[in-house]
Amino acid sequence: MKKYWLVIVIAGLLASCDVGDNYFVNFDDIDTDPGMFRVVHQQYTDLEELVASGDLKDMDGNALMLSNNPEDTVMGGPKRASSVTLSSIMQNLVDFACARHVIELSGIYESVDVDGNPITLSGKVLLPADGKVKRCILVSHYTIASNAEAPSNTFPLEGLLVKLGYAVIVPDYIGYGVTSHMVHPYLVMDVTARNVLDMYKAVIPFLEKAGCKPQYDDIYLMGYSQGGATTMAVQHLIEHHDEDVKIRRVFAGGGPYDVKATYDRFVETDTASYPCAVPIMMQGMIVGNKLDLDMRELMAPFVYDNLDKWVNSKRYTASQINEMIGTNVTHELLTPKGMDRTSTEISEMYKAMTNNSILSYSWTPKAPVFIMHSIDDETVPYDNAIRAKNKWKGANIQYSFGYYGSHVATCVRFIFAVQTLLINEEKEEEGNYDF
Repeated sequence: MKKYWLVIVIAGLLASCDVGDNYFVNFDDIDTDPGMFRVVHQQYTDLEELVASGDLKDMDGNALMLSNNPEDTVMGGPKRASSVTLSSIMQNLVDFACARHVIELSGIYESVDVDGNPITLSGKVLLPADGKVKRCILVSHYTIASNAEAPSNTFPLEGLLVKLGYAVIVPDYIGYGVTSHMVHPYLVMDVTARNVLDMYKAVIPFLEKAGCKPQYDDIYLMGYSQGGATTMAVQHLIEHHDEDVKIRRVFAGGGPYDVKATYDRFVETDTASYPCAVPIMMQGMIVGNKLDLDMRELMAPFVYDNLDKWVNSKRYTASQINEMIGTNVTHELLTPKGMDRTSTEISEMYKAMTNNSILSYSWTPKAPVFIMHSIDDETVPYDNAIRAKNKWKGANIQYSFGYYGSHVATCVRFIFAVQTLLINEEKEEEGNYDF
């Protein structure tokens, strides 16, 4: 029966995706002020038509179709969950089910780089087809490797929540979209959180000018995996430095809240179920924190020699990089010095990892939070969730821990859990708005 689960979910979602009058406006004609989000590309998307015509393609250029391979299904997930994102086939099938009618706006906004200098970044805003917005959901996306997976270049899986009447805002992060030529400062929390929040602050005045001003000014924060940790960092940033932004609720799933503990797990078990994360994380820490370390001394020669081709080119998905790496044994990915937690180099890396671990902050979340993690998670150790629960005792946090399957499968469960929670909150508000 499990192999039919996805088909049943898609059929049910299709039945719930009816949309009323469509909202038509040329967003390119909106006279934006300096600092506002600016649209570079817009489209009104009816994925049913795209699928029927065969124009909806996967990332390899193949026409989209339901796979009979159990490894391609949401329930099964890829072997060893080698990618934090769903395959492009599965992602677009879910998009087809849940967001038949949606306005997609890819655009640019201003933020800062790792040195605090001004930089132009990109991202995507998704709006209900009728242009009526209840609230905004600010999404910190999960780990990607290919620039084709950047939110501005694809339909983010979280976009299914648009059908509930929300504007979904998804930044690309440094290293993707218009900055794909740059190294992504992976898990460098302060700058990434700032980049995410800056997009929200650029989008709000844009929505007002576009006639899509949200009915409520409080927002939801949401993220899974890398996005789960980043979302908590965004909450911290808002609650410490930008309290004018009102958080209604935070949804975080499968996050590496303790980066150092995640590295320790790689070394202690000598296993990296998501092998490309090892060089991506080490490079991100070095570049994002401006560490004076030579990556050649830490990464195995075959990994370092191919770093630009595999990772920094942004040509390959995480699963493709994992296949090219060809091993999930940690000591085959790192040098003896990179495996030695007493070495001077790793000591410096530890400091950076600690500084970029949200659990190292002297802070307890104020806004209500929902945290989900699978005990089965083979990519981001479940210990991250336990450490979060122990750290944030007394906070208004709802925990959902269980045997939910692989990291990838739990991502889909997480999004559906968020959808359920949003619907329940809508019922509580019923009568307060007229849509």
